[in-house]
Amino acid sequence: MKIAIVGYSGAGKSTTARMIGEKYGIPVLFLDTVYHMAGWQVRPNEECIQIVSDFMAKNHSWVIDGNYKSILQAERFEQADRILFFNIDRFTCFRQAFGRYLKYRGKSRPDMTEGCNEKFDLEFARWILKDGRTPQKVQGYKNMCQKYADKVVVISNQKDLENFFKIF
Repeated sequence: MKIAIVGYSGAGKSTTARMIGEKYGIPVLFLDTVYHMAGWQVRPNEECIQIVSDFMAKNHSWVIDGNYKSILQAERFEQADRILFFNIDRFTCFRQAFGRYLKYRGKSRPDMTEGCNEKFDLEFARWILKDGRTPQKVQGYKNMCQKYADKVVVISNQKDLENFFKIF
């Protein structure tokens, strides 16, 4: 079983990835931990690609959480048996991301690189509410849903997620 999880920031991708990994004993890779080094430093893309490539090659089953188009996105989608697309509205994402900040402020959350303390600033708020939902990004998700229609599951709310877990 190979599952790629993508969608908007604050939508619940990492929480779901962790739940699937724990439920089925499948290794989980959080792309935030690949992309970010301690202190929010960005890892060179070649290293990111190598880490993800090695993870996919080493594991018969996997869950990979995160968008990051430049980090083998096409390969992840091609290999995945299921692609979960978290198409959650911006206000729910904002609320959930702020709640995550309150829970983890001053420390790194479990699905983030150690030394990347949780933050919630104006730039991130703007990303959730506006910049992360440009027409180009929305169209990219629509294209993905069309191209991989046979394996995409769209999660638009909590009920969709609950229904997914009932049949999964």
